[in-house]
Amino acid sequence: MRAGAVSIFIAVLTGCAGQHEPGATSANGIPSPTGDGGSDPMTNGVPDSPAAPPLLGNGASSGVVSFVSVTSDRVADVSSLEAWQRAFIHDGMSDADKADAIWRSVVAFRHQEEPGRELIEWTGHPHDPIKLFNVYGYSQCDCASAALSALGRSVGLDARQRPLTNHTVAELYWSGGWHMLDAAYIDWFPRPDKSLATVDELTAATSGWLASHPDLAGNRAGLLAFMSGGGWRNGPPLLAASPYYDSDGLFPARVQGWADTMLEYPGTSSAYEYGYTLGYRVNVQLRRGEKLVRNWFNDGHHVNDDRGISCDTLTAQPGAGQMAYSPAYGDLAPGRIGNGTHAYVVPLAGGDYRGGALAAENLADAAAGGAGPLVRVADPTKPAVLIVRMASSYLDLSGALQLTAVVPSGGAITVAFSRNHGLDWQTVATIAASGARTIDLSPWVRRQYDYRVRIQLEGDGTGLDALAISDVVQHSQRALPALAVGDNAIHVTTGASGGAGSGPGEGTITLDANTDSSQTLNRVYTEYHPLVDGLLDTPLQPTGASGAITFPVATPGDLSRLRFGTFYRARAAADHWDYAVSFDQGQSFTTVDRAAGPTVGAERFVTFDRIPPGTRAALVRFAGAQVAALDIFDFRIDADYVEPVGGFAPIVVTYEWTENGQPRSDRHVIHSLDERYTIHCDATPVMRSLTVARADER
Repeated sequence: MRAGAVSIFIAVLTGCAGQHEPGATSANGIPSPTGDGGSDPMTNGVPDSPAAPPLLGNGASSGVVSFVSVTSDRVADVSSLEAWQRAFIHDGMSDADKADAIWRSVVAFRHQEEPGRELIEWTGHPHDPIKLFNVYGYSQCDCASAALSALGRSVGLDARQRPLTNHTVAELYWSGGWHMLDAAYIDWFPRPDKSLATVDELTAATSGWLASHPDLAGNRAGLLAFMSGGGWRNGPPLLAASPYYDSDGLFPARVQGWADTMLEYPGTSSAYEYGYTLGYRVNVQLRRGEKLVRNWFNDGHHVNDDRGISCDTLTAQPGAGQMAYSPAYGDLAPGRIGNGTHAYVVPLAGGDYRGGALAAENLADAAAGGAGPLVRVADPTKPAVLIVRMASSYLDLSGALQLTAVVPSGGAITVAFSRNHGLDWQTVATIAASGARTIDLSPWVRRQYDYRVRIQLEGDGTGLDALAISDVVQHSQRALPALAVGDNAIHVTTGASGGAGSGPGEGTITLDANTDSSQTLNRVYTEYHPLVDGLLDTPLQPTGASGAITFPVATPGDLSRLRFGTFYRARAAADHWDYAVSFDQGQSFTTVDRAAGPTVGAERFVTFDRIPPGTRAALVRFAGAQVAALDIFDFRIDADYVEPVGGFAPIVVTYEWTENGQPRSDRHVIHSLDERYTIHCDATPVMRSLTVARADER
């Protein structure tokens, strides 16, 4: 995109009589309808090679290597919206082909299961399709429908979601009409001309047939008996044409089937927008001493286990049971939920920790001379401070901090935690004696993607001889670059930013939180210290004719772009939210775009890159003008910045797997920004782990 450009991603659901709306039927404003829940050729879709960033060395040796990407030719790259488009959408595709590719991608990368509760979205669980693919790999039907809508709109297809009885599906628009695509149950229904039927046609077909079979209307037991032994073929002809029922009338997951269709479609169904945010992307960053291990297995933990919500997908196996369908859509993983490890052994020796820290104040290093611990207070008349950021593309489930403290008499070390980019700090531990300590960070880090630890040292001679932080993360096994029998083409790139730039590498500061300030199990919007003018929450809405909320954003390096937007309501044509940015502390604002009505539910996300050089702080404002009804249900702000000590350093990529029960591994050192190599498997591999780390670890 050229400098100064503003790109816009929009999704608008226009208001209509009788339409459902967020806030109409449940305590949190969105009902949560529940639904039980041939090989697909895919290309790798790796971005073109960017210009090489500077080689880290000398004093910058502990800096940051960004966008460490490992892909294989066996698994589509879905690490960003741009990568997904490269993998699934190709020149010359018809709109029908695009819709099919969208549907297949959602089927391939998610499985029907109770969704992960991040508790920052209005629905309570994520609807960003790229986050869904990479972090979870499972969701409910409303999430799948929102993902279909988001991906469809991203390639120019209109989309809408249709709530049924205990189920939700999506419709995409092409060739002058709507077409139902269900990625949750894995089905669609062809008309006689082979085009796909609409929800309304399916409603008419099921209702009409049941009118002549009144004994089966709403009768699950009777419908199950009727469909058995192929009896479902004697039902509505539109349903009988489906290629997705098996001989028993079950859909590919063999949980739902013809009887569910007959129960869910009769009646009427208007459009309803379940909402989503956009902006998540995978950016694996590595400092010296930092590594990420992603596993094709789990240790039995998932995001909902602290809520008492079970998850059958923990033990699900592709090709068996409810995931019998999965290999036909390219799934090479032995499971779906992965538990990985994100670890950072802070390189205190030699002062290398400074390049990987957000702040290192009043600290002296043993490498510079003098007796004492590796890192210690320089001027004992004031505290020393070390701030370390732990940012991950994957969801934290638990964490621990280990340190070896040196605390003379009268000294102290205080460990504090921040989940809102250092705006607020909570004391985690106070250490008044020397020795090794392990601090459980799990209550603090759970459901976070980005947090900071501040270590404050006080007193002459107080210091650290060791410091390490480690988190258990949740990720999807499905999106990992798995291997298959034969030659596997591996592509490793670093430094690029998913098509959004290149150079020394980028990081991102993200602001997303619950717009209901009473839902404190995770972040709420007030934690970002916004300026609120004339708004109340649950969700955010003007108290009168107008109102605004302004979020301050600060980045560790020069700001390169702002990506932001909302899931909103603007009921009347005159209702709207203006998106604006300021780079002079609010003295002036530039209007970027408008999220306008009439709509009772829509999404609008924009990218703004007209950033003054050297900028490291901005204000992002959503200013509303209300005539009928105006709300913000969800928001997300991504501030991309140039890593101040970013560049390239050699990376070690290690695969581990088994063949015929025998352990195999491949360790490859990447010496350039863009490198390709081959891993050969003599027999079908069972994947175990993928580790990326800096090769210059000491």
